Amino acid sequence: MKLVFHPLLLFGLLVAVNLPNAATAAENEIDFQKQIQPLLAKHCYACHGPDEAESGLSFADKDSAFAEADSGDHAIVAGDVDSSLLIARILSDDEGEQMPPEGDRLSKEQIELLSKWIEQGANWKNHWGFEPLSDPAPPVVEAVQWQSNGIDAFVYQGLHRAGMKPNAPASKQALIRRLYYSLTGLPPTAEQVQSFVNDQSPDAYQQRVNDLLAAPQYGEHWGRHWLDLVHFAETNSYERDGPKPNAWKYRDYVIRSFNDDKPYDQFVREQLAGDELEEVTVDTLTATGFYRLGIWDDEPADGLQAKFDGFDDIITTTGQVFLGLTLNCARCHDHKIDPIPQTDYYSYLSFFQDLTPYGVRGNGTGFNQIDVTSDEVKAAYRANDAKRVELEKLIREIEQAGIAKMSAPDQRATEGPRRDRQRVLKAKLKDNLDGDQWTRYNDLKQQFTANAEAAKKLPAREQVLGVARYERVDKPMNVLFRGSPHSPADEVQPRFPELFDAANPEFPQRESTTEQSTGRRTVLADWITSDDNRLTARVMVNRIWQFHFGRGIVRSSNNFGQLGTPPTHPELLDYLANRFIESDYSVKAMHRLILNSKTYQMSSRGTDAGMAADPNNDLLWRFDPRRLSSEEVRDSMLAASGSLNLKSYGPSIYPKLSREAMSGQSRPGSGWGNSSPEDQNRRSVYIYVKRSLLTPLLSAFDFPDPDVTCEGRFMTLQPSQALSLLNGEFAHQQAVRMRQTYGGEGVSDEAFVKATIRGAISRDAEPAEVSDGVAFIQKLQQTHGVSAEKAKDLYCLSVLNWNEFLFVD
Repeated sequence: MKLVFHPLLLFGLLVAVNLPNAATAAENEIDFQKQIQPLLAKHCYACHGPDEAESGLSFADKDSAFAEADSGDHAIVAGDVDSSLLIARILSDDEGEQMPPEGDRLSKEQIELLSKWIEQGANWKNHWGFEPLSDPAPPVVEAVQWQSNGIDAFVYQGLHRAGMKPNAPASKQALIRRLYYSLTGLPPTAEQVQSFVNDQSPDAYQQRVNDLLAAPQYGEHWGRHWLDLVHFAETNSYERDGPKPNAWKYRDYVIRSFNDDKPYDQFVREQLAGDELEEVTVDTLTATGFYRLGIWDDEPADGLQAKFDGFDDIITTTGQVFLGLTLNCARCHDHKIDPIPQTDYYSYLSFFQDLTPYGVRGNGTGFNQIDVTSDEVKAAYRANDAKRVELEKLIREIEQAGIAKMSAPDQRATEGPRRDRQRVLKAKLKDNLDGDQWTRYNDLKQQFTANAEAAKKLPAREQVLGVARYERVDKPMNVLFRGSPHSPADEVQPRFPELFDAANPEFPQRESTTEQSTGRRTVLADWITSDDNRLTARVMVNRIWQFHFGRGIVRSSNNFGQLGTPPTHPELLDYLANRFIESDYSVKAMHRLILNSKTYQMSSRGTDAGMAADPNNDLLWRFDPRRLSSEEVRDSMLAASGSLNLKSYGPSIYPKLSREAMSGQSRPGSGWGNSSPEDQNRRSVYIYVKRSLLTPLLSAFDFPDPDVTCEGRFMTLQPSQALSLLNGEFAHQQAVRMRQTYGGEGVSDEAFVKATIRGAISRDAEPAEVSDGVAFIQKLQQTHGVSAEKAKDLYCLSVLNWNEFLFVD
């Protein structure tokens, strides 16, 4: 039997190998995890992986890759290139033998890379993400100034090995603007920039970091990052796209958690098992709204299928967000790439077996609403209800005494519809009661009315969206054949994925009922947040790094598996993970470590040498510039016009949308409220997220699809963005407000241009900018007959379209 390689192997090697660095890598030991293993995983596993081993060959693990294939040959022979059939097939000119059977051939450099790896002994290491966390010490580097922060030492070492130098520091103006956007998502004012530039104290920068971390705007910005990951939305999707009441309280919980620097392990535990913890609070119950953020079909064609689709969303989100693992890929079969059998999927699902679908109502409440009213208010309601019941009983007794004396037809009428009863009582009751009874009756009616009025004045009951009721778990979970809930197969018990080599979990001994959970989710949460978990800390520090630098050390931040992108700086990643654990999972401590590094503070300027040697900036020789996110664009426009309302927390707001935007719904405008002008100027994180009606301006700037977890937003540059900024109603509205703010009566064109640039760009205008702006305003009036006010409006609009406004260096 012939040894067969997948046709995509050759193509994958061509695409994935970094050609500019191939010769450099070949001079040193080839890194299997970074340079060889990802190629095998991405382009060979379909035919030679854990699920398929054509011709008896699999590259899923070392033993299989080095084993004898069905043909009797070996694809890889450590130290012997000539005996390795992998290279022979790549080099072959025989169309029946060459790999791939069709497609481009490998270049000389790529063949050399593979050959060098085999020649060096074909060193095969386990996938880096599945290895226990290491604790590397920062290297000693020749540049003393790059030694004090461990981050800098690791980065400098990588650059030094490549014969490169890091960029010079960014200017103070660029750095402070970068810092404000990085921590708060808002621009600094010109006064704040100038204050920092003039501050010569040695701790000026560190103090700004601390001030911004303490600002409420920090949690709003970083909370939005988390909401992307858990695909936060406030409606169900599908045709009716009904609301999820109180979903906004989960959003506020996330924002508060970041502002309070809630330890990340506690933050995770509360979302996974906030209803099961030793101390259950309103906060922890609100956190379980995490389970209610997915889409929900209120009329599914197959209810059981819909239920397991909901489970799959939970597994997808928890697996990718907390662990960086695509466990969801094993729903219908063993994972094609990672060592995750299908049994792992359903064993993991068993931890969530007591969760009800979203549509199940709570105890006397709406869909998954939990009554978290305070004990004092509950007591007041109970007292009012008891008084009402007592009054109703006494009133009813007097009414019955009067009815007993009425004629038979009247008595029968009081037993019919309520309106007939009330008619008879109003006409006949007084005549059939004595004076004391009638007086007593009217007094009770007045007391009843007063009691009803008192009930209206009681504080409103408070509800949160979360896990309100449970499924009774009275049988094991089954593996579902091909993922179909109608084809149950073998039974499985809750356990952690096999690749972690973890001991079987132990669960509390308690009965599972609709009022009491199994306690399994607490066990899962404790395992995920354990210091020994090899992925949790890595995944989170990578995200923090990503949201500061625009991409993670591992670019595929939701996938640390074999199809993910290998870390550019694996030792740095583990170094950060250890510091995170040592800080008791303090996110703000990790911010301080990163932001105080020279790596973060470098200039973004490109150099010929840097662009030639490392165009993707994998080695971090400079800071990558970036476009503002969708929320940052909108919020910066509000800030520039002086309209931004910094009120924090509370119910979501509804910006004014055009008729065209709402026409895409089955019922145009349904479910979209009307907020006051003041509330419409609040930060974008508070905008109501309706799945069928996303805010057009945000969508134009790559607001994510809230149906799925978003590990990182696209940062596109496309025509719809220019159209939104030049022709959009919101942009024009803010331009008018800018003119009103900076161009009052008696303000010259020159002064207006200076004030506009200072307000929008946070710096003083250059002389050329002032002269160009004045000329633009005057030309609009003189040549095009535009009014003075409209000319200034259009100038403001032009400033909102400047690259300097829309990008961060």
